Amino acid sequence: MDASKVADLKLLVDQCKSNPSIIHTPSLSFFKSYLLSLGAQIPTDPRTDRGGVKMEEPEQHSDDKKPYFSNEEDDDIIESDVELDNNGVVEPDNNPPQKMGDSSVEVTEEKRDAAQSEKLKAMDAISGGKLDEAIDYLTEAIMLNPTSAILYATRASVFVKLSQPNAAIRDADAALKINPDSAKGYKVRGMARAMLGQWEEAASDLHVASKLDYDEEIGSVLKKVEPNAHKIEEHRRKYERLRKERELKRSERQRQQKKAEAQDQEALSAFKDGQVIGVHSTSELEIKLNAATRTSRLMILYFTATWCGPCRFISPLYTSLAAKYAKVVFLKVDIDKGRDVAARWNISSVPTFFFIRNGKEVDKVVGADKTTLESKIAQYAS
Repeated sequence: MDASKVADLKLLVDQCKSNPSIIHTPSLSFFKSYLLSLGAQIPTDPRTDRGGVKMEEPEQHSDDKKPYFSNEEDDDIIESDVELDNNGVVEPDNNPPQKMGDSSVEVTEEKRDAAQSEKLKAMDAISGGKLDEAIDYLTEAIMLNPTSAILYATRASVFVKLSQPNAAIRDADAALKINPDSAKGYKVRGMARAMLGQWEEAASDLHVASKLDYDEEIGSVLKKVEPNAHKIEEHRRKYERLRKERELKRSERQRQQKKAEAQDQEALSAFKDGQVIGVHSTSELEIKLNAATRTSRLMILYFTATWCGPCRFISPLYTSLAAKYAKVVFLKVDIDKGRDVAARWNISSVPTFFFIRNGKEVDKVVGADKTTLESKIAQYAS
């Protein structure tokens, strides 16, 4: 007999001694049958000891490790309604703007006196509940003395009584333009804004008025305005916080995405199309698994050993298949050099081939079965 063949046979026997389960490899079925015919005792097939499965299903690596980027942060935050006490809120008045005085007109002492006389008539009309008549008197007074902040503020207060908040705000603005420290101007404008449901603006005006010249009416209106203003402020702060958190999440997501893309690029640069890639650690394998998943590539994970005769038998075919299917990732793990990888995948015999797609094992081949290996690669690579 050829000495080289004897040496191969001796090597096979030595491997059977060190790992008896090799005898159950399909390609060695002829040898197993021969031994049984001689009355040899064959150890139990590990596959039958585990209910017909030679090894446990490996953990699904890439699905857990693959970064997941949600578009949830891109969705608009829909704000909930704020429950407010809107008693006293009126529909906006959309009447044409009231007459306003010409501030460039020279106001003589005689005009001032006449304006004061009109104001007194207006006050009498207010006392009698004749508010429209009071507006007319005050308008005449403003025409005579358009530089008087108190006249505008007084007419504004009558517009509030008439439930015309926009007109009141126009007069209050005019009063405050003439006298920025007009307590009545702030007070009336605050009350008018409350009538429009502008709670925060109303609270701001009323607080300024109370500092300038506090009265009980200001305090009474504030008791109604402040709770609503606080609710709106808390609501705004809540959604500002949510938007800030969303922005931080978006930034982190973009950072992770860039990191993942960099890792993918690094892994893809390590993919040698048409060649078999050696893997020596679980971390190295994880990177390639994730990259293969993101690029939708089929990956074949081949566990081998230098002392394995069947592995030497099938390795040349594996290398040629890598050249034939260039877009399939062909990995190879020497179980003696990559012990952590072999342990992670519960390898009990070699050669073993795992077919992986999207991070999940879809099939495997155990043993040096060239026909089965080639057909399965053709099946899953298509």
